[in-house]
Amino acid sequence: MISWLILALYALATAHWLYRAKVLDKETAICADAEVAKTPISGTESGYVAKALNSPAATVADRQQLLDTIGDELTNTHATGHFVADLLLKLGLTGTVIGFILMLLPIGDIKQFDPSLMQQLLSAMSGGMAVALYTTLAGLVTSTLLKLQYYLLDSALASLVNRLAVMGATAQPEH
Repeated sequence: MISWLILALYALATAHWLYRAKVLDKETAICADAEVAKTPISGTESGYVAKALNSPAATVADRQQLLDTIGDELTNTHATGHFVADLLLKLGLTGTVIGFILMLLPIGDIKQFDPSLMQQLLSAMSGGMAVALYTTLAGLVTSTLLKLQYYLLDSALASLVNRLAVMGATAQPEH
C-alpha cells in the first residue's frame, strides 16, 4: 500500500510540475517578446515578468529589488515539489522498515525447530522482504525522477531571472 501511496504522490507532484512548467514557459515567452520588441509589453499580459517589465521603477536599484522579489516568488512556487520529492524518499524508507518488521515477525512465533515449518517461515519472510524492496524501489525512483524534474524547472527559472536582470539593468529608468 505504501508503494501505491508513493506512486499517487508522484503523479500529483508531476501534475504540479507540468503546471509550473507551463506557467514558466508563458513567462519566458513574454520575456522573449519584450526582448525582441525592446519596448514595454502590452497591458493585457499578466504574470511576474509583465509586472517586472512594466514597473515604473525610478532607479536601477528599485528595478533590481523588484527583480529579486519576483525571482524569490517564482522560486518559492517550486518548494512544494522539493518537499514532495523528499517525502517520497522518506516514505520509501518507512516501507523498508515496515517490510523488515513483517519479515521478522514470523521468527518470533517459532517455539521449536521443525523442518516442515521452515518452508512456511521462509514463505512468510519473503513477503516482508518483498514489501521492503518494492517500497524502497518506488521511493528511490520516484524521488529521483521528481528531483530531476524540479532541477530542470529551477534551471529554466534561473535562466529567466538572469534574462530579466539583464533587461532590467539595460532599461532606462523613467523620470
